[in-house]
Amino acid sequence: MTFAALTRLQQGLAALKDDHLERHRRILDGAQGAHATIDGQRVISFCSNDYLGLAADPALRDAAHAALDQCGVGAGAAHLITGHHRFHDDFEAAFARFVGKPAALLFSSGYMANLGVLTTLLAKKGEVFADKLNHASLVDAAQLSGASFTRYRHNDLAQLEGQLAASAALGKLIASDLVFSMDGDVAPVDALLDLAERYDAWLYLDDAHGFGVLNDGRGGLTERARASDRVIYLATLGKAAGVAGAAVAAHASVIDWLIQKARPYIYTTASPPLLAACLLESLRQIEAGGTRRAQLQRLIVQLRAGLAGLKRGTLMASDTPIQPLLIGANADAVALSLALLQRDLLVPAIRTPTVSANTARLRITLSAAHSADDVAQLIQALHALD
Repeated sequence: MTFAALTRLQQGLAALKDDHLERHRRILDGAQGAHATIDGQRVISFCSNDYLGLAADPALRDAAHAALDQCGVGAGAAHLITGHHRFHDDFEAAFARFVGKPAALLFSSGYMANLGVLTTLLAKKGEVFADKLNHASLVDAAQLSGASFTRYRHNDLAQLEGQLAASAALGKLIASDLVFSMDGDVAPVDALLDLAERYDAWLYLDDAHGFGVLNDGRGGLTERARASDRVIYLATLGKAAGVAGAAVAAHASVIDWLIQKARPYIYTTASPPLLAACLLESLRQIEAGGTRRAQLQRLIVQLRAGLAGLKRGTLMASDTPIQPLLIGANADAVALSLALLQRDLLVPAIRTPTVSANTARLRITLSAAHSADDVAQLIQALHALD
């Protein structure tokens, strides 16, 4: 016999299905890549964040095999007990040098990193000022920090300045994605830093989608932002870096404070050391990855030129590997995604609540592992379905 709470869940699931909002997990067989086997179907995948094609790169696999012999699999303890391996420490130092910040701290995920930074640096008398298109993990972290939570219209610096000027908070933090995950556009870093300096605020930049891709792989920070003590930089490491986790880079005192106080860092078992060893190799590949990034840029240009004039959707402005094709209604985006899948092209439909109502889209993500022919097939299919 069912009970009322379970019935409500079942009714909610039925409503999601009726609104074309039901989500399903697809099963990947084998390695991640531009060509992959998903739910038993061989497809060209335009939906992963593996921007440089490093997720299954032989150099990273070799690094994993070598590390496995040295350190086994699990870390066996939290970082502040005995779980902090030499590989973790070496990666943190290498990452800080690469992005041009004094120190860095490795977290198990970007979600944990955002939660750790915002809950540790702010208190109830503080205030977070957040772009409305920030990733969900930044939104949750701001809400859980206990500080006041104020959102400004996407990249609307005039509104942000008004909010900062009106605030009497003891401790202010501006939080922004650096590359916005659903639109693919880039935050105005130096203009945000101007406001942070004018109103004595931290500037926290989540560069999940820019690290490894922008600025010779060093991410979306400007040189001025690298030099600023008030800028805290986050890069997630499961996207262009091809592995897992996230790293926060900042002034050494910020990193020391996070080690002492960040609950998501302190109260969890450390990530497997072999992942940190893989990340060290990933950094080397990113630093030497000019050929991969050049290929990625060629594919972006090819896609944008090829989809010019498309009637069924509008390609949003983006110079990054995230190329959103705005459709509108949830049902229309889902239908187009399914029609492409019938042609062995996997492109996800992004719907509410991830994006605003009537802005459902196909989120095309490109990888250096794609070929020009892969992109040409997608262009041809979209025009045929137009």
